[in-house]
Amino acid sequence: MKIENMNIYQVKPYANNPRINDEAVEYVANSIKRFGFRSPIVVDKNNVIIAGHTRFKAAQRLGLTQVPVICAKDLTDDQVKAYRLADNKSAEISKWDFEKLDIELDDIDMDMSQFGFDEMHFDLDLKDSGGDIDQEDEDDGYYGDARENTYNQYNLNDYDPNRTDGRFNIPTLAPIDYMPDELLGFNYATGSDEYEKGVHFFIDDYQFERLWRQPKKYFEILSRFDCMLTPDYSLYLDMPMAMKIWNVYRARMLGQMAQDRGIKVIPTLMYAEPDTYQFCFDGLPKHSTYATSTVGVIRDEEAKTIWIEGMEAAIKRLEPKNLLIYGSPIDFNYGDINVKHIEARKFENGKD
Repeated sequence: MKIENMNIYQVKPYANNPRINDEAVEYVANSIKRFGFRSPIVVDKNNVIIAGHTRFKAAQRLGLTQVPVICAKDLTDDQVKAYRLADNKSAEISKWDFEKLDIELDDIDMDMSQFGFDEMHFDLDLKDSGGDIDQEDEDDGYYGDARENTYNQYNLNDYDPNRTDGRFNIPTLAPIDYMPDELLGFNYATGSDEYEKGVHFFIDDYQFERLWRQPKKYFEILSRFDCMLTPDYSLYLDMPMAMKIWNVYRARMLGQMAQDRGIKVIPTLMYAEPDTYQFCFDGLPKHSTYATSTVGVIRDEEAKTIWIEGMEAAIKRLEPKNLLIYGSPIDFNYGDINVKHIEARKFENGKD
């Protein structure tokens, strides 16, 4: 069947398309941008789309003027309707072999979150998908495997209770006296060779959640760069306090794990309302370099107030030597702290 390039304005979406695909458009657009338009759109004799509505919307988002199409002129009207439904249904029925998928993802040195893989969670080592562990399972060692799986899930094999601080056993970090000249977002670092830059996490949490799930894989990548900041997990005001504590714990835990692997780690200041001050600075050393972001703060008076009050509390508690600020300057008296501003790159930022 012949593939031809057609003006995108000649291609017509099917008005009664039953498939809801808007959430997939971004990922398909990223795929086309990265790999090219490899799968043609199938249209009928009137140039109405039979298969490829998501690719069509992705092409529109990318501003393409031409798209590759296959014209199925030989199909009857009933066959067109049947093919359209069958094509969508086959994708819905297909499933992943998660074990093989995990192997494939581990072998790819590319940020697969841009294609939607960061939202998939794989429980690869479980013996079955549910049910209680019976005596036979416990006897043959499955209970032990389950415990190990849990430890791996929460990175407990790296947890050292003797290297924690505060009521909630927040992991401690070693001080650092260093500031990079440039920063690159973690969402771009996995596919970048700009190793002279430090890596920041001032992006939406979902874009770096995979670091917590697969730290060894991503520490190998991060070790190539000049340094890394600790992950900037969100501490939104309306979050449960337990979640805020968990996010501070995870940021410090990953920072400690990275330092143990020889990576230069700059702690990121994380705080919200004053109630968080009772734990959000735990594990942080005095007289160190710290990082923070002003992205999204300048134009929001409430956020600006929280930022200023939290910075005052951080300075009082930690007595920073250096402060690395990602984003626009804020009118604030830093005293004798050595301050460096790095302009935020808008296309990197998910939190702007």
